Formats: sequence, C-alpha cells, structure tokens
Amino acid sequence: MITFILSAIKIIVLLGFLILIHELGHFTVAKLCKVKVNEFAIGFGPTIWRKQGKETKYALRLFPLGGFVSMEGEEQRSEDKRSFSQASIPKRIAIVVAGATVNIVFGMLIYFILSASTGTYISNEVENVLDGYVAQEIGIKNGDKILEIDGKKINSKNDLNNILEKAKGEELNLKIERNNEILEYNTKPTEVKIQATGMYLDDKGKIVSVEKNSSSDRQGVHSKDKLIKIDNQNIDGDAHRALELISYNKYNKILLTVERNSEQIEIELVPDIVSKYYLGVNLKQAPDTFINRCINGGMSTKEFMFSIVDNLKQLFTGKVKIDQMMGPVGISEAVAKTSGIQEFISMMALISLSLGITNLLPIPALDGGKILILIIEAIRRKPLKEKTEINIQLLGFSILIALSLYVTYNDILRIF
Repeated sequence: MITFILSAIKIIVLLGFLILIHELGHFTVAKLCKVKVNEFAIGFGPTIWRKQGKETKYALRLFPLGGFVSMEGEEQRSEDKRSFSQASIPKRIAIVVAGATVNIVFGMLIYFILSASTGTYISNEVENVLDGYVAQEIGIKNGDKILEIDGKKINSKNDLNNILEKAKGEELNLKIERNNEILEYNTKPTEVKIQATGMYLDDKGKIVSVEKNSSSDRQGVHSKDKLIKIDNQNIDGDAHRALELISYNKYNKILLTVERNSEQIEIELVPDIVSKYYLGVNLKQAPDTFINRCINGGMSTKEFMFSIVDNLKQLFTGKVKIDQMMGPVGISEAVAKTSGIQEFISMMALISLSLGITNLLPIPALDGGKILILIIEAIRRKPLKEKTEINIQLLGFSILIALSLYVTYNDILRIF
C-alpha cells in the first residue's frame, strides 16, 4: 500500500509540475503581450480551490494531470482589443510556442546539470592500442590525439563512434597529433561481425520494442510478447540473463519461448549478422575540471535532445512502430519504477523534453498545429474561417484521442 501511495505521489508531482511550467509559459508570455487571461488552472474536473485576481481567475482542479490557460478570444474570436484573436501574429505565435519552449529548456537544463555533475567526457587522446585492430597496424601510439577524421573534428569518444558508424567500413583519412606534429593516415577501420536480434527487453524480460525489418520482426516476434525461455532455458524475468544467453549462443539459430495472450509460443530466431567497425583504441578520460564537466554536460545534452528528435523521425518514417510508443499509463509506470532522486529527476528531464518537442509537431490540437494555422494566416494575410479552424482542431483532437486510446491499450498489455 505504501509503495502504491509513493508511486502515485511521484507520478502526480512529476506530471503536475511539468504541466504547471508548460502552462506558466503560455500564461507569462500572454501577460507580457498584454493579452487578457480569463483563467489559469492546473488540473481538470471539479474546482477544489480558486482565487479571483484583478482580471484572471486562478484555480486548482481535482485531477492534477492536466491544466489550461483560458485567454479571451482564443476559442472564439473576440472584438476585445486585448483578446488573443486581436493580437498580432508574432505575439500569438510567441504565446503558443512558450509552453513547449519552457519544457524543452527545463529538460535540457536539468539534463545538463545531471551530466555535468557525474564527471567528464572521454577525450580524443589514445590511452592504449588494442591488439589485432587497424590502429596497431598503422602505428598509432599511446598518447596520440585523434584530431580529425575525413575533415570532421574529433573531440570525444562519441564523435569517433558516430563517424565510424556512418562510414560503414569505407576508407577514412585520419589526422593524428603526436609530440606537436600532425600525422595523416588513410585506412579502413577493422570490421567485426556480431549477432543482432533487433528486440529490446525491459528489466522483467518483456519485449518492449522490435526493430522494423530485423530478424525478430521478420520471424514473428511481437513487442507485447514476454520472453520465457531461450534455447529451453528459463530466464525467470531476468533481462541480463536473456542477453547473456543470446550473446553467447554459438549457433546460427536461437529458440525463443514467448508468452502471448496467455499462450506459450516457440519461435526459431535466426539472428542477423551485422558489421561493426572499430579503430581499436581506448581513449582517456578528460581531466576532471569544472570546464570539462560543463563540456560533458553540453555534449551529453545535445546527444540527448537529438536522440529524441531521431526517435520521432523514425516514427514518421516507419522505422519505429506506433505500438512501441508510450502513453500516460506507460509513462506513469516508468515514473513509479524510478529509485532515488537522481533517477526521478532524470526521468523528469526526459519527459519534459519529449513533451516539449512533441507539442511542437504541426498536428492540429497540439501547439505546433496552432502555429501552423497562424503561419497560414500570415501567408494568406487573413484568418481562416472560424468554422474551418474549429473543424481542423476537432479533427486533430479526434485523431489524438484515438491514438491515445490505442497507445494506452498497448501500455496496459505491456504491464500485465
């Protein structure tokens, strides 16, 4: 019971706070733009507290997972000079974009602080050279600094890994600094073949996602399946054991036993053989200084944000399936599982950034959809017909509701 109460408090605090700062963004910019705000509310449902300000009513409602800012002339056009509909287009765009901007800035700031506080980054200086790889063959030595690859600067291990991944084994031009001298090498990275299944597990052994066109996808593994056995060995809900059994399988076939709709199904999986490319060097940790911690925070935050944007791209290009999306139920479960203040705050940063970026998508009923309508109004030099705009918003809202129900259904299946 206590665990349930603590989980509920964590969910309410996290989502309530993120919604609060989102709506505060809209509210603050509306006030700065002299737009009349009739009500500022946190939550939905019956009002449990209210206070009437000079012109704005402030309210707290029963269900804290939501909120809104009600501006004069926002839903229906008004002739009031201080209404939203009478404000200039740049002011209206600023008001609409403010909520998502606050979430994005908050998420990036928190992630930066967490990353900077955990230490520094892996630098571009070689600590040691591994036997049997190309770095040893061409004569790279301990203490060398990898400055550039194909004209692109290398400042950290992530820079090196990203370039090697994109190069796909093609010949590369390396610029190395050794004793203040610049050396150049043209070489191909070492290719290493590994087995890949394309399925990803949670800590209970449930398959949370299946990469499109991967061996798991082709051979009928579903993202809702629960992994029971690998080669007839029970995994007992241990994701680490599952990964070990897959990694150490020396044959070209893996027998999976999964549970689907209360039925156990056997699937013979033939892993894909994929190539990974390496120079064969271990790089040094950058010195632990305040500047380097800030650099680490900045680089980690940039990669964090780009990974979220990339996931959205994969969703729209079909590389990620809709049933792999996580809705309010899935988010709530993830928040409830957090342990410790740092993990909780990290989850808050992730959800805040995701919420902000998603809200800016040009979909009717989202802030991005409202911005798109305002841009169309600016191009046409006149607003859309009020009925047309309402119908567009209703259509978008209906699509979002349908998508939310589908995602929630999948969240529940994954949990139970």
